[in-house]
Amino acid sequence: MIRGCAHEALGASDECEPYLFGCRRCPHRRPNYLPLPLSQAKPPPLVAKGMGEVLPLGASFWYSTKSAQLKSIGTQNFRQVHHCAMIVRSNHPQNADLPRYYSKREKKPFPIPILELRRVARERLKNAKKLPRKPTPPPRNGMLVQSLIPVAYEVMNARILLTNNLKSLMKVIPVLACKYCNEIHVGATGHPFKTCRGLRADHRKGLHEWTTATVEDVLIPIETYHLSDRLGKRISHEERFSIPRIPAVVELCVQAGVDLPGFPTKRRRKPVIRLGRSEIIDANEDDLPDPRPSKFKKPILDEVPDCEIVLPANAEETASLSEATLEAWETLWQGAAKLMRKYPVRVCGYCPEVHVGPSGHKAQNCGAYKHQQRNGQHGWQSATLDDLIPPRYVWHVPETALELQRELRNFYGQAPAVVELCVQGGAAVPEFYKPTMRLDVGIPTNLREAEMVLSLPTFCSSFTDVALSSW
Repeated sequence: MIRGCAHEALGASDECEPYLFGCRRCPHRRPNYLPLPLSQAKPPPLVAKGMGEVLPLGASFWYSTKSAQLKSIGTQNFRQVHHCAMIVRSNHPQNADLPRYYSKREKKPFPIPILELRRVARERLKNAKKLPRKPTPPPRNGMLVQSLIPVAYEVMNARILLTNNLKSLMKVIPVLACKYCNEIHVGATGHPFKTCRGLRADHRKGLHEWTTATVEDVLIPIETYHLSDRLGKRISHEERFSIPRIPAVVELCVQAGVDLPGFPTKRRRKPVIRLGRSEIIDANEDDLPDPRPSKFKKPILDEVPDCEIVLPANAEETASLSEATLEAWETLWQGAAKLMRKYPVRVCGYCPEVHVGPSGHKAQNCGAYKHQQRNGQHGWQSATLDDLIPPRYVWHVPETALELQRELRNFYGQAPAVVELCVQGGAAVPEFYKPTMRLDVGIPTNLREAEMVLSLPTFCSSFTDVALSSW
């Protein structure tokens, strides 16, 4: 940082504020967002820093766009501007990029790069030679992680509660789905963006044809094979029709300790004995007393049929129902993330097939791009939380606009469908989703304001570079 920089003059710490103008070497020279919409912005105050009042760059743009009176800033004035800055504060976190769309021909990226995995494995083997061999921790030894059994029951009940609440909310707040693609929209009128990639989308020029959505459109049902023994043999191709399939979140909860009457699973009370890398035998449990009921067992909620759904009577009940739904969504996500840290979950890198277990199954039912080269086998890799519970991002409708405009698409944000549905129902926006919803971005009232906003970064950068070079 050079001497006399605005960053240094204001005494900023490591957690400094973003500046609208600074020296050439200052990394906070230009913000990545606009502090206020042009229709609601006020003239920025003149900044004084020991040399009299100086017109900052933001103020010069204001007076040039609003009153067409741009004060000439010469070399001496730019030296004064160089010693002062206008601080732009934001009540929300910095805006984040919208989720990327992956083509069906692309392979999913690894959560951790393969080179990093190899490096960590080599380091782990190197350190293991110097230390005595430790016993295998649960759940790899066949035992349950006792601290995660209550979490599994919470996730199980949160999933059922979320489904029941969504059925009630979707009767009050309309949710639309496209007939030809998997895109949905929360609102009475669908968005006008030409993003349809379904059947004969070129004939409609990318426009969507909206219809009423269901709960399965908001919460995508991801199913997997139920394992009666988590450490047993892998499912073969011939067994693909004889083994039942259940939701992946339910299978994860069952393996973590939830007991379901219709889906029994093997519970061990002694660690398994490993004879090799992939060969194990069960320990003798005859000397143990009869098993007692688990102290962590909780009652499981029942899913309400569609004919018995009770609708909220007024706006207050809708808001409280939205808060409860959002809380169930957060419990589901946070609990599933805790379970996935201990109980491995696999996903195919080419299709959305998910397998809950240490290794994927051998069923050759992958129909993704170039599956003939793999003979229908899945390319298993570590799954992320989005693979287990797809968030299903939709466009966020601002409070000031009832319908989205096609020309202002760059100003709108996105949020998961459940979050957007609860926000429109009256729930408060969670802090985690504020960056992608772009709440601090001002929405122009017309197309002319949008053109002015889009030309602001180019104007500021060119104007500043020319002035600094002359100085």
